[in-house]
Amino acid sequence: MPVKTKKTKVQSKPKKVVEAKSVAKPNGAQTQVSPVEPARVVNRISPPRSLTKVDQRKSKGPRVPQYAFMKAPGITHDFEVGDTVEVYCDHEKNKERVRGWIRGIVVQVDNKMVAVQFRSNVFLTDGWMVPDRILWYPLNSEHIRPIAKRSGKREKAIPDY
Repeated sequence: MPVKTKKTKVQSKPKKVVEAKSVAKPNGAQTQVSPVEPARVVNRISPPRSLTKVDQRKSKGPRVPQYAFMKAPGITHDFEVGDTVEVYCDHEKNKERVRGWIRGIVVQVDNKMVAVQFRSNVFLTDGWMVPDRILWYPLNSEHIRPIAKRSGKREKAIPDY
Protein backbone atom coordinates (compact mmCIF):
# COMPACT_ATOMS: atom_id res chain seq x y z
CA MET A 1 0.00 0.00 0.00
CA PRO A 2 1.65 3.22 -1.09
CA VAL A 3 1.84 6.11 1.32
CA LYS A 4 1.45 9.58 -0.03
CA THR A 5 4.25 11.92 0.94
CA LYS A 6 5.18 15.35 -0.15
CA LYS A 7 7.95 15.29 -2.73
CA THR A 8 11.03 17.35 -2.04
CA LYS A 9 14.09 18.04 -4.10
CA VAL A 10 15.99 15.27 -2.35
CA GLN A 11 13.18 12.75 -2.55
CA SER A 12 12.48 11.70 -6.09
CA LYS A 13 10.25 8.67 -5.49
CA PRO A 14 7.48 8.24 -2.94
CA LYS A 15 8.22 6.02 0.08
CA LYS A 16 6.52 2.69 0.40
CA VAL A 17 5.35 1.09 3.59
CA VAL A 18 6.85 -2.31 4.03
CA GLU A 19 4.59 -4.76 5.73
CA ALA A 20 6.10 -7.58 7.65
CA LYS A 21 4.88 -10.89 6.34
CA SER A 22 5.05 -13.99 8.44
CA VAL A 23 6.80 -16.88 6.84
CA ALA A 24 4.84 -20.08 7.13
CA LYS A 25 6.79 -23.25 7.72
CA PRO A 26 5.96 -26.18 5.53
CA ASN A 27 4.00 -29.04 7.06
CA GLY A 28 2.72 -26.73 9.80
CA ALA A 29 5.75 -27.36 12.01
CA GLN A 30 6.14 -25.01 14.88
CA THR A 31 9.50 -23.56 15.76
CA GLN A 32 10.78 -23.75 19.28
CA VAL A 33 11.94 -20.53 20.78
CA SER A 34 15.26 -21.09 22.53
CA PRO A 35 16.25 -18.69 25.30
CA VAL A 36 18.99 -16.34 24.10
CA GLU A 37 21.84 -15.69 26.52
CA PRO A 38 22.78 -12.07 26.84
CA ALA A 39 26.33 -11.29 25.74
CA ARG A 40 28.78 -10.95 28.63
CA VAL A 41 30.44 -7.57 28.90
CA VAL A 42 33.88 -7.69 30.48
CA ASN A 43 34.87 -4.05 30.33
CA ARG A 44 31.92 -1.77 29.90
CA ILE A 45 32.81 1.34 27.94
CA SER A 46 30.90 4.42 28.88
CA PRO A 47 29.94 6.85 26.16
CA PRO A 48 31.86 10.14 26.09
CA ARG A 49 30.30 12.92 28.13
CA SER A 50 30.03 16.39 26.77
CA LEU A 51 30.11 18.90 29.57
CA THR A 52 29.48 22.55 29.18
CA LYS A 53 31.88 25.06 30.69
CA VAL A 54 29.54 25.61 33.62
CA ASP A 55 29.44 21.87 34.37
CA GLN A 56 33.22 21.59 34.14
CA ARG A 57 33.74 24.38 36.63
CA LYS A 58 31.34 22.79 39.08
CA SER A 59 32.87 19.32 38.83
CA LYS A 60 36.37 20.44 39.79
CA GLY A 61 37.23 20.63 43.45
CA PRO A 62 39.43 23.23 45.09
CA ARG A 63 42.94 23.48 43.69
CA VAL A 64 45.51 21.68 45.76
CA PRO A 65 49.21 22.35 45.15
CA GLN A 66 51.08 19.34 43.80
CA TYR A 67 54.14 19.54 46.03
CA ALA A 68 55.57 16.50 47.70
CA PHE A 69 58.07 17.71 50.27
CA MET A 70 60.45 15.32 51.95
CA LYS A 71 60.20 17.47 55.06
CA ALA A 72 58.12 20.47 55.91
CA PRO A 73 59.31 23.58 54.07
CA GLY A 74 60.94 26.06 56.35
CA ILE A 75 64.22 27.68 57.06
CA THR A 76 66.34 25.60 59.40
CA HIS A 77 68.68 28.53 60.06
CA ASP A 78 67.76 32.18 59.81
CA PHE A 79 70.86 33.87 58.37
CA GLU A 80 71.29 37.63 58.49
CA VAL A 81 73.94 39.90 56.99
CA GLY A 82 76.89 40.12 59.37
CA ASP A 83 76.39 36.69 60.96
CA THR A 84 79.48 34.52 61.38
CA VAL A 85 79.07 31.05 59.89
CA GLU A 86 81.20 28.01 59.17
CA VAL A 87 81.31 26.56 55.67
CA TYR A 88 82.64 23.23 54.40
CA CYS A 89 84.74 23.99 51.32
CA ASP A 90 88.22 23.87 49.77
CA HIS A 91 90.41 26.64 51.20
CA GLU A 92 94.01 27.61 51.97
CA LYS A 93 95.43 26.85 55.39
CA ASN A 94 99.17 27.41 56.04
CA LYS A 95 99.72 27.80 52.27
CA GLU A 96 98.20 24.37 51.61
CA ARG A 97 94.90 23.58 50.00
CA VAL A 98 92.62 21.64 52.37
CA ARG A 99 88.96 20.70 52.45
CA GLY A 100 87.23 21.41 55.71
CA TRP A 101 85.22 23.87 57.79
CA ILE A 102 86.26 27.52 57.55
CA ARG A 103 84.80 30.60 59.21
CA GLY A 104 83.17 33.29 57.06
CA ILE A 105 80.78 36.23 57.28
CA VAL A 106 77.36 36.40 55.63
CA VAL A 107 77.41 39.34 53.19
CA GLN A 108 74.11 38.81 51.35
CA VAL A 109 70.91 36.82 51.90
CA ASP A 110 67.97 36.35 49.56
CA ASN A 111 65.01 33.96 49.64
CA LYS A 112 67.02 30.96 48.39
CA MET A 113 70.75 31.63 48.71
CA VAL A 114 73.34 32.90 51.21
CA ALA A 115 76.60 34.61 50.19
CA VAL A 116 79.56 34.06 52.53
CA GLN A 117 82.85 35.97 52.31
CA PHE A 118 86.11 34.62 53.69
CA ARG A 119 89.42 36.17 54.73
CA SER A 120 91.55 33.47 53.13
CA ASN A 121 91.52 32.09 49.59
CA VAL A 122 88.72 29.64 48.77
CA PHE A 123 88.45 27.30 45.80
CA LEU A 124 85.68 25.86 43.69
CA THR A 125 85.28 22.10 43.53
CA ASP A 126 86.97 21.92 40.13
CA GLY A 127 90.08 23.73 41.45
CA TRP A 128 89.62 27.37 40.47
CA MET A 129 90.36 30.00 43.07
CA VAL A 130 87.52 32.45 43.75
CA PRO A 131 88.94 35.97 43.28
CA ASP A 132 86.50 37.87 45.53
CA ARG A 133 86.47 35.08 48.17
CA ILE A 134 82.67 34.87 48.14
CA LEU A 135 80.81 31.56 47.89
CA TRP A 136 77.04 31.16 47.48
CA TYR A 137 75.14 28.40 49.27
CA PRO A 138 71.47 27.38 49.31
CA LEU A 139 69.68 28.13 52.58
CA ASN A 140 69.11 24.42 53.27
CA SER A 141 72.66 23.28 52.44
CA GLU A 142 74.41 20.87 54.81
CA HIS A 143 77.73 22.63 54.03
CA ILE A 144 76.86 25.78 55.97
CA ARG A 145 76.19 26.08 59.70
CA PRO A 146 75.86 28.98 62.12
CA ILE A 147 78.46 29.46 64.83
CA ALA A 148 77.20 29.50 68.38
CA LYS A 149 77.46 32.92 70.02
CA ARG A 150 80.38 33.19 72.42
CA SER A 151 80.40 35.01 75.69
CA GLY A 152 80.70 38.82 75.71
CA LYS A 153 84.20 38.95 77.24
CA ARG A 154 85.76 37.27 74.17
CA GLU A 155 83.98 39.55 71.72
CA LYS A 156 86.14 42.39 70.37
CA ALA A 157 84.84 45.88 69.92
CA ILE A 158 84.93 47.27 66.39
CA PRO A 159 87.15 50.36 66.38
CA ASP A 160 85.92 53.57 64.74
CA TYR A 161 88.30 54.95 62.12
